[in-house]
Amino acid sequence: MTKDYKALTKDISQYMGELRKTVPEPMAGFSALAKGATADGALDKKTKEFIALAIGVTQRCDGCIGFHAKALVELGATREEISEVMAMCVYMGGGPALMYAADALRAYDQFKED
Repeated sequence: MTKDYKALTKDISQYMGELRKTVPEPMAGFSALAKGATADGALDKKTKEFIALAIGVTQRCDGCIGFHAKALVELGATREEISEVMAMCVYMGGGPALMYAADALRAYDQFKED
C-alpha cells in the first residue's frame, strides 16, 4: 500500500474548508494557534516544522505527515535533514515510529517532485 500524500493533503484541505464554513470560530482559533506556534521566534519556522513532523510520525498521523513534509519542502529542508529527524523519531518511538518515519520520507519525496 503506497500512500499518496499529495492527494491525501488535498482531500483533507477540502474538508477543512467545509469545517471552516460550518464552525468558523473554532477553525479560526485553530488557524491563529497554528500561525502563532509556527512563527519565527527563539526557534525558526523550519525547526518548528521538523518538530511538528516528528510529532506527526510518533502520533501516526498521515495528515500531519503530509502537511508538515510539504511545509518543509517549501522551507528548503533537505532529504538528509528529514532523515536525521526520522532517526530521532525511531529512537524515541521504536518500531511503530519506524513505519511512519518511512512514510514521512515518502511524503517528502512526493512533494519534492514538484
